Amino acid sequence: MGRCPKIDPVSTSTAVVAVIGGLNMDLSVRVPRLPRPGETVTGSEAVRSPGGKGGNQAVAAARLGPRVQMIGMVGGDPFGVELRRNLEAEGVDVGAVGVAAESATGMALIVVQADGENTITLSPGANALLSAEAAAAGAAAARDAAVLLMNLEVPLDAVLAAAQSTDALRVLNAAPVPKSDLSALLRVVDVLVVNETEAAALLGEPVRDPHALLSLGPRVAVLTLGAAGAVAVSAEGVWKQEGFAVEAVDAVGAGDAFCAALAVALGAGTSIQAALRRACAAGAIATTRFGAQAALPSSTEVDQLLSS
Repeated sequence: MGRCPKIDPVSTSTAVVAVIGGLNMDLSVRVPRLPRPGETVTGSEAVRSPGGKGGNQAVAAARLGPRVQMIGMVGGDPFGVELRRNLEAEGVDVGAVGVAAESATGMALIVVQADGENTITLSPGANALLSAEAAAAGAAAARDAAVLLMNLEVPLDAVLAAAQSTDALRVLNAAPVPKSDLSALLRVVDVLVVNETEAAALLGEPVRDPHALLSLGPRVAVLTLGAAGAVAVSAEGVWKQEGFAVEAVDAVGAGDAFCAALAVALGAGTSIQAALRRACAAGAIATTRFGAQAALPSSTEVDQLLSS
């Protein structure tokens, strides 16, 4: 199964996970239903909270046990100060989080309807200024990292530079899917994680067989299926995991919880099947609470769901 079995099992309390990705301030509003184009729907009071796929995945990983190092960029505004402080409070190393003094911090405008379905509008801000040089330096500095978890809310060349600067297991959550050519990055990726929409964007057609994702270059492809669970494929097999029955209220942080739990488990030498199970459990728990980082589960909570 490619490089996955070659990761030596280590304790999740001592493993290091490096994360590169977006750091945003989220502004969220709950509504009875999502508005149609041109329509105004009255919702709840707006809530400000730390977010961004990179920030969410770093916090999610830290709550699951390992030491986490974040690679990213914030602006020279109060939001940037708040995001860095929040990561530090969660135990995340922010030594590789740069500050673009003249730029605004990234921001996400999130609208969530009653059943948890949501829409997100993203303003990249300082995220777009993360350079390839800074990303490579951050990844190289994370010498003890067992896993590099990547997403695409920062420039593609920065993500590729980070991937090429480490010997860690490379896990790519290809979200959001850019218009740029991902072929060079996908050739160095060990594990690709996408949902059905992202998979269709990468393949140019709806995904009928997850094995098609392997033709893009990764050694293992993981297709998330929302409440239905997830499936992983490689040249050596197929692994399926059903979703967990929970009362979902907000799906905003679920994908990030899934990716972090998967990366942490694989970095600890866990099998693909067991890693999928933990990832689906983490994602399910995240849907039962409002917010992104506020909803991310601890390792104890994941264990409790798995044993219930």
